[in-house]
Amino acid sequence: MRAPLSIIIPTLNAEAGLPETLASLTEGLRAGIIREVVVSDGGSTDGTLRVADAAGAVVVTGAPGRGGQLRRGVTASGGDWLLVLHADTVLEPGWCDVVQEAMAQARAGYGTLRFRADGFAPRFVAGWANLRSRVLGLPYGDQGLLVSRAAYGAAGGYPDIPLMEDVALARALRGQLSPLGFIAQTGAERYLQGGWVRRGWRNLVTLVRYLLGADPEVLAQAYRRR
Repeated sequence: MRAPLSIIIPTLNAEAGLPETLASLTEGLRAGIIREVVVSDGGSTDGTLRVADAAGAVVVTGAPGRGGQLRRGVTASGGDWLLVLHADTVLEPGWCDVVQEAMAQARAGYGTLRFRADGFAPRFVAGWANLRSRVLGLPYGDQGLLVSRAAYGAAGGYPDIPLMEDVALARALRGQLSPLGFIAQTGAERYLQGGWVRRGWRNLVTLVRYLLGADPEVLAQAYRRR
């Protein structure tokens, strides 16, 4: 019987964080639930592809843009279930048992977000993200997304857009996603550089504009300028 789970990781110059992300998947490999790890790269110029190749990952390359990268990564995978992770998201020990139980119960869902940083601001921002996910049903990609291939296909998959691809898929899966209980630790570098309040506010404004119908291309351009 083939392993049920494909791990999909979009990357762009992720050499620094990718090794820890890949290392956190070890318990899934030992349990025999991981069919393959697919690294979908958007044109890295650092050692990302070398790290992925050394770990035995399937590597897919193409134009940058997380939506398109994820779409290509899913296409290259073969598992009946998909677990989508950001390249700087590390799963805490115990995730494998949670995911196995969810797959057995045919439950799609996401993890609980934590930042790899200390203090009130990281806890507050993570708390808001987890609340948003529960109340609005809109988890972001850094929380990890577990979904069956069938449900993913029925929802239309990831749209090839440069921003908000995770929100677009979550909206298409509305009512099917629930918190699963595994912990997804994500890097805090962008918040540390841009400021917790300022970056958190910018993310909220971007989400609201997207939900009100703004073009993801326009949002991505504004996001990069800031």
